[in-house]
Amino acid sequence: MVQLRGRERAEFVGRMFDRISGRYDFLNTVMTCGRHHAWRSKAAGLVGGKENGVALDVATGTGDFAFTLLSKSFVTKVVGVDFAAKMLNRGVVKAAHRGLKSRFIGNIGDAHKLPYKDNSFICATVGFGARNFIDLPTAISEMVRVIKPGSRVVVLEIVRPTGFIMSKAFLFYFRNITPYIGEILARDREAYTYLPESVQKFMTASDLANLMVGAGLREILVSKVAFGTVAIVSGKKSD
Repeated sequence: MVQLRGRERAEFVGRMFDRISGRYDFLNTVMTCGRHHAWRSKAAGLVGGKENGVALDVATGTGDFAFTLLSKSFVTKVVGVDFAAKMLNRGVVKAAHRGLKSRFIGNIGDAHKLPYKDNSFICATVGFGARNFIDLPTAISEMVRVIKPGSRVVVLEIVRPTGFIMSKAFLFYFRNITPYIGEILARDREAYTYLPESVQKFMTASDLANLMVGAGLREILVSKVAFGTVAIVSGKKSD
């Protein structure tokens, strides 16, 4: 078990993602049977479209969520922020290959202290990154701070399912299967041992929704996919 807290945990996670950056996209596809693209598309459909402008993708990684946002006509650019430099660099390279270099801006930064002014973005998203934050309430509050009034924060994340049978199957898969997949395909067992640990310690979709209410968001929407193991939770900043 990875017994780290605070800044030590953040540094461990950053190094881990940099190590697996070259295989990250491939492993995502294998472990979700390719469904992660559809989940991001569904999540991106909740960002709104009240006005045209720049979107923010927090923990952007290799940029997949950002590129999905750029398919929306009202999103002119996406600022993707991440603290893992090699992951972010892969996102920048992918953007160039897709002809999106001028529309994707990659920034090294901390989700707990976003380097942006208040009311700057038309939405803020985070896909499969929330459980890695060392202080999720602070990170969500920062996302709320930097979006414009009437805009939405959208979180796509693996969550603990609530049903007894699904909970048992979920934990078995992540504890017993995931590390071996990581060892064989990513050649990094430690990284894919961390994944089930982070999921097991994370919250349910209802817990996440309540946290977002506590951050001042309203009109909370919750949608579950993958038999309740993945949730899309969004909330609107007051006008």
